[in-house]
Amino acid sequence: MNLKEEALKYHLGGKINITPSKAMNSSHDLSLAYSPGVAEPCLEIARDEELAYIYTNKANLVAVVSDGSAVLGLGNIGAAASKPVMEGKACLFKKFANVNAYDIEINVHSVEEIVAFCKALAPTFGGINLEDIAAPKCFEIEAALQNLGIPVMHDDQHGTAIISSAGLINAMEISGKSFKNIKVVISGSGAAGIASARMYRTLGVENIILIDSQGVVHKDRENLSKEKLEFAISCKERTLKEVIKGADVFLGLSKPKILDEEMVLSMAKNPIIFALANPTPEVMPELVESLRNDVIMGTGRSDYPNQINNVLVFPFIFRGALDTHASQITENMKIAAARALADLAKLPISEEVKRAYNIKQLDFGKDYVIPKPFDKRVKAAVSTAVASAAVKDGVAKLKNFDEKTYFKSLDN
Repeated sequence: MNLKEEALKYHLGGKINITPSKAMNSSHDLSLAYSPGVAEPCLEIARDEELAYIYTNKANLVAVVSDGSAVLGLGNIGAAASKPVMEGKACLFKKFANVNAYDIEINVHSVEEIVAFCKALAPTFGGINLEDIAAPKCFEIEAALQNLGIPVMHDDQHGTAIISSAGLINAMEISGKSFKNIKVVISGSGAAGIASARMYRTLGVENIILIDSQGVVHKDRENLSKEKLEFAISCKERTLKEVIKGADVFLGLSKPKILDEEMVLSMAKNPIIFALANPTPEVMPELVESLRNDVIMGTGRSDYPNQINNVLVFPFIFRGALDTHASQITENMKIAAARALADLAKLPISEEVKRAYNIKQLDFGKDYVIPKPFDKRVKAAVSTAVASAAVKDGVAKLKNFDEKTYFKSLDN
């Protein structure tokens, strides 16, 4: 059976089910679950809407919303065709952070329609994960929903920004470089590229060069989006080949094999290459290794060191936000997640993780700057960092949050 056949068989009937969390084995159970007993929590919530977090599943429920306009590497395939991906996202929420999620694919595509739809959903969900919505409308949609009263995050933007920032924090420590003095080249200036550039700037990076399908994003170009204008620079260089010379960091969010031998060799000493195009990265690790031995390399793949994967981010961002009844996800919550992930990679990995990846040992270093997805410590570490940041930023509606108690409740 080839991969296509195996994948289609795996998806027969879909990947998620709904299971009642309370007993429904008797007439009395039904009288509590529905009429007449259900009226009591309804009346309590009518008196105080915050009690929906207590008497319903809202405190552990996320909507995964997509219009199917920018799905993985498949492009604008539409709402129905995006459903397997959104179901998969819901599965990852449950698997890694025990967050219940419903996939909701919508056949509307304008900013106004998607915003209106998400606003209408807010009473039902504790959070909304926007997914696979094309740029630049994804920026407008997310911004318009920040005062919804529940956390809303476009994962394609911030998941990539957070996990790549975590890797970059550690790579910088290993290379002995400072954020202020490095040159960063980002190939791909869509949702993930812009969000990553913004977060790198927050970390202290000053020299950031964006590349899109037309080359360097520079100030002499016309019709740039306002997001690209944030990073447009004045320069004579127009191509990736020109600007990669002397670069300390390359972040690839574009297409396969665009970084050739000459470009790799032209980068600065101890460079960092995060080539995240999937399934084929912008440059293959084997090629980089054959050219120089001072590179810290990461990809989006699990079969190479330093897999830079959003699954290390979004389940735990929402876990921490939901558990504090946060009204939004702040920049400090995202930075806290990145720093928690970076710190975790410095700790010895468990025997369980070694067995999961069939490895003997991984020590913090150039081949281990990012934790592994099946490292169960990620849930407690990242969720707690996010929850604590929500409390500090004043967006947590839950009272009497205790960081140590919360960490212990997740650390199992």
